[in-house]
Amino acid sequence: MTITAPPVNHRAARTSGGVLAVVLAGQFMAILDVSIVNVAAPTVRAGLEASGSGLQLIISGYTVAYAMLLITGARLGGLRGARRVFLLGLAVFTAASLACGLAWSEAALIVFRLVQGAGAALMVPQVLSVIQLRFEGAARARALSAYSAVLAGGIVAGQVLGGALVSADLFGSSWRPVFLVNVPIGLVLLAYGARLLPRDHVPRHQGVDVPGLVTLSAAVCLIVVPLVLGHERHWPLWGWTSMAAGVVLAGVFTLVERRARHPLISGRLLRAPGLSLATLGVFAAMLTWGGFLFALGLYLQGALGDGPMRAGLTFASGAAGFAGISLTWQRLPARLHRALIPAGFVLAAAGYLGIGGVLAGGGHGEPYLEILLLVAGAGLGAAYSPLFTVALARVAPADAPDASGLLATTLQLGQVVGVATFGSLFLGLGATPHALAVTQVALTVPALIGAGLALPLLRR
Repeated sequence: MTITAPPVNHRAARTSGGVLAVVLAGQFMAILDVSIVNVAAPTVRAGLEASGSGLQLIISGYTVAYAMLLITGARLGGLRGARRVFLLGLAVFTAASLACGLAWSEAALIVFRLVQGAGAALMVPQVLSVIQLRFEGAARARALSAYSAVLAGGIVAGQVLGGALVSADLFGSSWRPVFLVNVPIGLVLLAYGARLLPRDHVPRHQGVDVPGLVTLSAAVCLIVVPLVLGHERHWPLWGWTSMAAGVVLAGVFTLVERRARHPLISGRLLRAPGLSLATLGVFAAMLTWGGFLFALGLYLQGALGDGPMRAGLTFASGAAGFAGISLTWQRLPARLHRALIPAGFVLAAAGYLGIGGVLAGGGHGEPYLEILLLVAGAGLGAAYSPLFTVALARVAPADAPDASGLLATTLQLGQVVGVATFGSLFLGLGATPHALAVTQVALTVPALIGAGLALPLLRR
C-alpha cells in the first residue's frame, strides 16, 4: 500500500509565518528600547536639563518595570489569553513611546518610561506563549531560533539606530525620534496582530494567585533596582539591604506557592524534563552575554573614544554569529543538537579569552577583534537556542504562559546581573585595557558553568 503525504496547507503556513512575524517584531521593539536610549542619554540630559539621578531613572526605569512585571504579564496571558494581552501590551508600549517622544520634562519622561516598561512586560511573555501553543516539533524549533536571533540583533540594532537618529537630528527633534520610531511600527503591528493572531481559548478554572504575584514582584523589584543603579552610586548600603530583602522575599514566595490554589509556578511545570537545568543555562548565557556587551561597550566608547554608531557596528559580527547559528543549528543531525549546548559555551569562553588578549595592549585589535566577536557570538548562539528548545520541549500547553514568564524573567535577570557584576568589575579596575582583559577572563566562569549545567542534558 502506498502512503501519500497530506497536502501542504500553504494558507495555514502563511498565517503562522505572519503570526510569528508580528510577535517577534514586538519582541524586537522591547529589546531595542533597552539599548537605544543609552546612546541618546547625553542628548536627553542636555535637552531636558536632567539631573544625574534623573537620567539614571530615565534609562533604568524601563528595565526595572519590565523585569518586575514579566511574571505578572505571563499570568495575565494565561488568564485572559495571549492574543488579548499581547495586543494590550503593544498598545500601552506604543502609546507610552509617543508620550516619551513628546515629554516636556525630566519627571514626565521618567513616568512614561515606567509605563513603557510595563507595556513591554505585558507583551513579551506572550511571544513565547504563542510560539509554544502555535508551533510544534521542528516548526517550534525554527520559531525559537528566530526568537533567539531577534534577541541578539535587537541589542546591537538599538545602539546603531540610536546613534543614527541622534546624529541625524531630524527636523531639529534631537533625541525624540529614538522613542517616536516605535509609534508607526506599533500601529502597523496592532493592525496586523488584531487580524492574524489566533483567538484565545482560556480555561475557565484558572485563578489568580494574588499573594504570589505581590510577593514575587516585590522580590524582583528589590533585587533589580539596586543591581541597575548600584554601580552608578558606588554600591550604597541601601542597595545591599534591598537585595538581601529581595532574597528573603523570594524564599517567602516559595512558601506562599506551596499553599496557593493556583500557583504562579506549578510543581508540574518545574518537573517538566529538562526545564530546570535549561533555565539555569539560559541564566548563565544571559549573565555572560549581558556583561560582555556592557563591558566592551564601555571600553569602546570610553577608553577608545568611539562614537555610539561605531561601537554598535563593532558588535555586528558578534550579533551575526549569534543570529546565524540560532537560525541554522537545527539543520545539523538531531543527535548533535544537545551536544551543541556545552560546546557552544566552551567556544564562547574561548572567544572571551581571545578578545581580552587582543585588547590587553590597547587599541581596537583589528582585524582579530571582529573574528573573535564572531566566535563568541556563534558560541553563545549554539548554546542559547537549543537551551530554549530543551526548556519548552516537554512543557504541557496548559503551562505555556507560566513557562514563558519564567524564561522571560530569567533572561532579563541574567542580563541585569551580568551588567551589574561585570560592569562593576571593569569600572572598579579602572576601565583600562588591563581591566577589560581581567573582565574577559571573569566572563569565562559563567560560560563554563553553563557548559557544566548542560552535561546532564546530554544523557536525556
